[in-house]
Amino acid sequence: MSTDSIKDIITKECQSIMNIPIGDEYQKTIDLIIEQVHNRKGKLITSGMGKAGQIAMNIATTFSSTGTPAIFLHPSEAQHGDLGIIQNNDLLLVVSNSGKTREIIELLELCKILVPNIHTISLTGNKTSIVAKSTDICIFTGNPKEVCPFGLTPTTSTTVMNVIGDILVVETMKQIGFTVEEYNKRHHGGYLGKRSLSLLGDNSSEK
Repeated sequence: MSTDSIKDIITKECQSIMNIPIGDEYQKTIDLIIEQVHNRKGKLITSGMGKAGQIAMNIATTFSSTGTPAIFLHPSEAQHGDLGIIQNNDLLLVVSNSGKTREIIELLELCKILVPNIHTISLTGNKTSIVAKSTDICIFTGNPKEVCPFGLTPTTSTTVMNVIGDILVVETMKQIGFTVEEYNKRHHGGYLGKRSLSLLGDNSSEK
């Protein structure tokens, strides 16, 4: 392993992030999250299989800690009863790099049977896929080439998906006016809990 090899991997991953396509789908997604979750009191449900599922889970937990109720639904477990978590006014965000994941395609079909008017969003590297075409909004990753030497292992694709998830979270926080006080109510333990308390102290001393 050489320093040049490591730098090359970092450079490729950074470039893939910079090449993420940016369009009105981001604002449409955030508007939908605010309308369905904050105005209509539904929740954001995320889903994905394998590595994409881990990204979906991270997106859900990050949203939940920043004022937007969200939960991860495993697409396979959904077919064994967990689908019942979905209610009116909920919003479904599915993650699939290929856009061809069987379990996600089936989940979208089942969700629309249970809640016909449910709004759906896809995060995918294939904007012409079944998953992309089956959702109301498609957020395209740019389909970056994996830095894995075989071009197979989810590496660059998951990096880009994580960044897109962060964009959605941070911009939603801004638009709902999420505060440090509200953050501390949801995350009062550990280092971040202490850090948020210290920020509250700093803010109160300035008043």
